[in-house]
Amino acid sequence: MDGYKLFEAEYKFMEVVWNHAPVNSTRLVQLCSELLGWKKSTTYTVLRKLVERGLLKNENATVTYLVEREEIGMQEGRELLEKSFEGSLPMFLSAFLKKEPLSEQEAAELKRIIDEHRKGTGE
Repeated sequence: MDGYKLFEAEYKFMEVVWNHAPVNSTRLVQLCSELLGWKKSTTYTVLRKLVERGLLKNENATVTYLVEREEIGMQEGRELLEKSFEGSLPMFLSAFLKKEPLSEQEAAELKRIIDEHRKGTGE
């Protein structure tokens, strides 16, 4: 799944597409100019690369995404876990919570998610 690895600029571009798709390519150029400060040539270069990698589709000057934001996030999360925490989710949470305490609402939501997945009802 290495094809989904995104550089920061590519991720920002994908966010524009995720937030506006389906989007006309001319409008996408305008959005990238406004939101990212990009020139037309930069937008079309990144678009072409992401189409070639199978993340986007550009058909009849309409750009749509083929990969969901969540799928990219899951892959990047797995890579972070493997690279920095030996694949251990508890180790990651422990390190994260040393600097970022949870609110009661966040703790309740995490408990709910864990309970759902322990019962096998999680997505």
